Amino acid sequence: MQTLTTEETQKILEEMTANFNHGGRKITVPPPIFLAMNAEILSYTKGKSITVAFPVSEEQANPMGMMQGGVIAAAFDNAFGPLSYLVAKRPTTTIDMNIQYIRGVAVGQRVIVTASVEAKGFSTIHMIGEMRTEKDKLLATATTNLLILKIPGGVGE
Repeated sequence: MQTLTTEETQKILEEMTANFNHGGRKITVPPPIFLAMNAEILSYTKGKSITVAFPVSEEQANPMGMMQGGVIAAAFDNAFGPLSYLVAKRPTTTIDMNIQYIRGVAVGQRVIVTASVEAKGFSTIHMIGEMRTEKDKLLATATTNLLILKIPGGVGE
């Protein structure tokens, strides 16, 4: 498996955005929420996995001062989404996502989400993910199924 740099991966995503945007349609990969969460792609292994880092800020905290569960879900979605586009080479949409919260995620740290493709069919992709601290402590896990949309314009089409 070929592992691409952050810059190489970003270039592919930018090409996808340009290719998808025609006929009045606007698709942005990665999406604006990815940027709003200050996400950073650390690595991408072609067709297999992506690793994304997210800083945990006070704005993302629940009443107990920990990263709110919905923001944890958004972090997983922001890893699953770009990976699904890279693997399918076309737009996808989430069918379902299940999250298992293992321990609280403290504000002020950076978390690392790794998403991996477990299976890809003609119309769906099944993925798994892990959220860990920078010291490799498991914080949460997730699974998802995504529908590959029949919208043309992917890279290589």
